[in-house]
Amino acid sequence: MSWGTELWDQFDNLEKHTQWGIDILEKYIKFVKERTEIELSYAKQLRNLSKKYQPKKNSKEEEEYRYTACKAFLSTLNEMNDYAGQHEVISENMTSQITMELARYVQELKQERKSHFHDGRKAQQHIETCWKQLESTKRRFERDCKEADRAQQYFEKMDADINVTKADVEKARQQAQTRHQMAEDSKGEYSSILQKFNHEQHEYYHTHIPNIFQKIQEMEERRIVRIGESVKTYAELDRQVIPIIGKCLDGIVKAAESIDPKNDSQLVIEAYKSGFEPPGDIEFEDYTQPMKRTVSDNSLSNSRGEGKSELKFGGKSKGKLWPFIKKNKLSLKLGATPEDFSNLPPEQRRKKLQQRVDELNKEIQKEMDQRDAITKMKDVYLKNPQMGDPASLDQKLAEVSQNIEKLRLEAQKFEAWLAEVEGRLPARSEQARRQSGMYDVQNPQAVNNCAQDRESPDGSYTEEQSQESEVKVLATDFDDEFEDEEPLPAIGTCKALYTFEGQNEGTISVVEGETLYVIEEDKGDGWTRIRRNEDEEGYVPTSYVEVYLDKNAKGAKTYI
Repeated sequence: MSWGTELWDQFDNLEKHTQWGIDILEKYIKFVKERTEIELSYAKQLRNLSKKYQPKKNSKEEEEYRYTACKAFLSTLNEMNDYAGQHEVISENMTSQITMELARYVQELKQERKSHFHDGRKAQQHIETCWKQLESTKRRFERDCKEADRAQQYFEKMDADINVTKADVEKARQQAQTRHQMAEDSKGEYSSILQKFNHEQHEYYHTHIPNIFQKIQEMEERRIVRIGESVKTYAELDRQVIPIIGKCLDGIVKAAESIDPKNDSQLVIEAYKSGFEPPGDIEFEDYTQPMKRTVSDNSLSNSRGEGKSELKFGGKSKGKLWPFIKKNKLSLKLGATPEDFSNLPPEQRRKKLQQRVDELNKEIQKEMDQRDAITKMKDVYLKNPQMGDPASLDQKLAEVSQNIEKLRLEAQKFEAWLAEVEGRLPARSEQARRQSGMYDVQNPQAVNNCAQDRESPDGSYTEEQSQESEVKVLATDFDDEFEDEEPLPAIGTCKALYTFEGQNEGTISVVEGETLYVIEEDKGDGWTRIRRNEDEEGYVPTSYVEVYLDKNAKGAKTYI
């Protein structure tokens, strides 16, 4: 089965068919290209979705991911990120192994097709030229034969006419002979051209055209095979990522199986356990007795109006009333969290102090490792002076030693507070608590007012009737039913002059040129407190930002 023998007269149709084949190939290339774009878009959307629900650094959300259910969700987000990566791999492989390869093949195919049909047209033009030459020779032979016949008839007529001279008859005879000779010559030429044309026509239909059409057939079959291979590759590229996608899904299933409700319940206990004992029973107060009624240690009837009774029994009853007394929001408004976490219940305070002690010990160990490294380097310089000057390391060594001493003092301070909570040391006086730096963030007037308040077991201050007149002005902004700390108001804006990576707790990362809100001005320690949105706030170096304070909001600085 050959196109050269079966389709010898279908040159134009074969030309259309091969062009249609190239169009089909280009259509398939376009289909794969659009598939790669869809894969990339899908992968991008999956990555954005995973990023959107990732916990924010240095935020409350990060603490929530201690729970196994939240850890499973975080694992799902991470696995979806890897899942998206596999779709990117599909897109890249399809682009390199199908789209680009077929695009190059199409160009080669077009050149080959053009060459074959050029040869076919050239053969057609040659046979057409031979045919025209044959027709021209044939017409000349026909014309010469007619001229010779007319000359012969004229000669016979002249020869039969007795009135014509002998010379005229001889002339007509010679003319007839000449015409006959020309006819014979035309006949010979026509015969020769006819034989040549028949030979060329045989070669055209039995050699040239079959060869050209055979090459076109082979070219078309290669195109069909190439499309089949590309379709197979298309499926294989999808199949290659199935094992990895399966592992991603297995990871999600494993994360789901790791959810432990009992463990999460225990974490809730650890997070919110106060360490206090529940209040005891309220004793019966017998009003029938003539004697002055006594107030039990656990009585709830100890009102603020009973000033004398408060002075006598308040110290004892106050320790029992704490679960039923609202926290004084004045302590929330006057400043940030105290350094010794005295605003927290004992158990939570102990955990925070222990956490801080562990962090300081890690920092001390890090500085000690650095000191050891510098010491070793100094010894190397002493033994090999050509490697460096030992004296150049003295300043760095002194700085590290100072840092270690500062961190040790800081650690001792927190260890003392921790020992106090755990009952190994007696509770410090109010004056000692002030010296610890608890009130450093508050203004002097507020400290004087708060120092007179009596402290409840959870570390918050209870409101006293005798001080209502003093705290009334500052407390008017609070709702009586609002228990949580209100966000600080913005006192201006700032623009980041440089990029800052906030890696320590309490700091926030900013990008050069970014505009943020200022909620606390530099207090002289070189740090400014800023906010990006409701959930992201922290400190940045003052030298890294340019601050624009709002004149109308300066009054708010008094309680920041």
